Amino acid sequence: MKRIVASLLTFLMAPVLMAPVAAAAQDCRDIEHGGNGYTVCDIDMTQADLRLFLQDDTGALYGHFSSIDSALAGSGKRLAFAMNAGMYHDDRTPVGHYLENGIETKRVITNEGPGNFGLLPNGVFCIREGRADVFETLAFVEAQPACQYATQSGPMLVIDGELHPRFLVDSTSRYVRNGVGTSADGTRAVFVISRNAVTFHEFGSMFRDALNLPNALYFDGNISRLYAPSIGRNDLGFRLGPIVGLVVDAE
Repeated sequence: MKRIVASLLTFLMAPVLMAPVAAAAQDCRDIEHGGNGYTVCDIDMTQADLRLFLQDDTGALYGHFSSIDSALAGSGKRLAFAMNAGMYHDDRTPVGHYLENGIETKRVITNEGPGNFGLLPNGVFCIREGRADVFETLAFVEAQPACQYATQSGPMLVIDGELHPRFLVDSTSRYVRNGVGTSADGTRAVFVISRNAVTFHEFGSMFRDALNLPNALYFDGNISRLYAPSIGRNDLGFRLGPIVGLVVDAE
C-alpha cells in the first residue's frame, strides 16, 4: 500500500515540478543603476528557445507582440518575453543584416552611415543553438558564425569590456532605450530597457558596470517596448519591425 501511495503522489506532483522549467529560462526584474531605473530580462540560452520574428507565413509583418503570440498559439506555444530587436525603415523592414530561421533577408552592412545605426562600430546579435552572442560587425564578418537568427543594429554599447568611444559623459540626448548584452561564454542573453530617459553613456555603463557583460548592442530608443508577462509588462505602441521573443509551451 505504501508503495502505491508513493507512486500516486509522484504522479500527481510531476506536473507541479515540471511547470517551472520553461519559466526558469528567464528572469525579469527591475533594478537601479547610476540614478536611473531599468528592467532587465536575463535569458538562460542553455534552456531557451529564443527566436527573431518579422513576418508570418503569409509574408505579413507581425508588428505587435500579440500577433506573434496568436500565431504561436496554433502550435501550442506562447511568448514568455519579447522586445523590439533592431532598427527598421518606414516599411518596417530591417535596416541592417537580418537572418530568421537560417534565411537571410538583408545582408550585413559594414560601412559608416547616418543615424545611430551608422555610428560605428555597430554590431550583430547572433542566436545559435544553446548560445547567443553580440559581435562587433567586422568581427562578425570575419568569424562567420553559423547563426540561426541574427539582427544587426547600432551602435555597439560595450565592445570587449569598453564603452563605445563616441559616448559622451555629458551628453544631453536622452531617450528610453533598449538593447542586449551577452556573456563571454554565450550562455546568457541579457535584455535591458530603461524605465526613464537615459544617455548612451549611462545605458552602456549599465551593461558594463552593473551587469558585467563584455559586449552589448543598442537596439533602439524612443520606440523601445517590452513584453514580459511575468512582471506585468505588455508595452503598447506603433507597429514594430524585427522582434526578439522567448518561446515556451502554452500552459
